[in-house]
Amino acid sequence: MIAVVGHPDLAPWTLTLLEEELHERLAQCAEAGRAGLVRVGQGLPITFGRAAKKAELALVTVVPTLNRIPTLLGGRDQLAAGELLLLSQRVRQLDYDPADRDACMRADERLLRACARVLAIWDGTASDDRDTTAHLVAYARSLGTDVEVLWPDGAKRLPAAGERPS
Repeated sequence: MIAVVGHPDLAPWTLTLLEEELHERLAQCAEAGRAGLVRVGQGLPITFGRAAKKAELALVTVVPTLNRIPTLLGGRDQLAAGELLLLSQRVRQLDYDPADRDACMRADERLLRACARVLAIWDGTASDDRDTTAHLVAYARSLGTDVEVLWPDGAKRLPAAGERPS
């Protein structure tokens, strides 16, 4: 399996740049008979799902459950879930609270343990209270998983609420 991790605050044009770059890499994985694995969500997971579809890579989407009952997602994540489910060949349920940052990080760690390769969309910044990308990259590497870091020319992150754009 191949998974993607990355910043949750990628600018829309960055996601557009990434879709083609991911498509090229995922096409190679499809030829090798691998499958993609993504946890449901907006932004990067959708971009990964679309690139996987174009590359004809089988996609497994993980949806949150609480006590084995599917969890309702809010707003844009709900729309993203619908699209990802349409793009997927398989759906996997995993108990975690999608509103809890630490629970999401533990869910991602579980997923990474099932993967031979990780594509990390990462600008090299440290993890913080909003973003666990650096932690997940370090975690995957500690497992001996092949990690490829991507940060295309022109890629940007959106400023946090209250921050001024750089």
